[in-house]
Amino acid sequence: MITLYDNPFSPFARKVRLVLDHKGLEYESVDALALRHHGDLLAVNPRAEVPALADGDVVAVNSSDIVAYLEHRYPDVPVLPTDPGVRVAARSWERLADGVVDSIIHDISLWVWPTHRRQDSPPPGLIEAGRRDLAAILGMLEKSASADGFLCGALSVADFALFPHVSSMRPLGVALDPGAHPKLLEWNRRMRALPCVRKDLEHVKRLATERFAEGASPYEGEKIVWRGDRLEWLFGHGFHAWWLRQLEAGHVVIPAATSP
Repeated sequence: MITLYDNPFSPFARKVRLVLDHKGLEYESVDALALRHHGDLLAVNPRAEVPALADGDVVAVNSSDIVAYLEHRYPDVPVLPTDPGVRVAARSWERLADGVVDSIIHDISLWVWPTHRRQDSPPPGLIEAGRRDLAAILGMLEKSASADGFLCGALSVADFALFPHVSSMRPLGVALDPGAHPKLLEWNRRMRALPCVRKDLEHVKRLATERFAEGASPYEGEKIVWRGDRLEWLFGHGFHAWWLRQLEAGHVVIPAATSP
């Protein structure tokens, strides 16, 4: 049995869940960011990040490595294009989702999601910078999206990597616009019609209600994990002084190095 060290709200975990369900694989999901499962997560990933996947004696961490493992181990329903050039394009979109889009959404969403318990306000200009960069990325996606298919023609990891991010932009003040994003809106409709995506959206909605219905969060809400990509975007836009104040206040977690 495959065990997925999961979180319903992590875009990286959602990508892996989408791939698992698209491939029709059975798995057990553990909400590993819940504080009561922190030790379980550390046992498979010293960085305490989701997703991690255990399949027999194999443990894989990092969503892109997990997808690559699943593609090699369970190739019958592929998510990586066979054409070399198209595969390069799909992996490029995946990297953009994982490294750039995630960083922007993470950095400007700390005051939005109920997983965090912020008592402050975002530094001036942060939200506006994030919205501008997300709007530019949506423009890139609109130019590349197929009028009658997915981002790289057939359904691929590019779609599974980007959909969780695009579906979470509206609460941040960034939405798909019929005038500016007609192909992306059609892509969004095609994605939402997929059984694996419907399952994911229902899972997120149900778990959001269950986890926060009583007002208490099962997750760490005061300290924020800052990976390199997220710091790169933040510092690149001039918000290093704000982050240093967060560090001095004890609100920062830097992931530990992974053991060799």
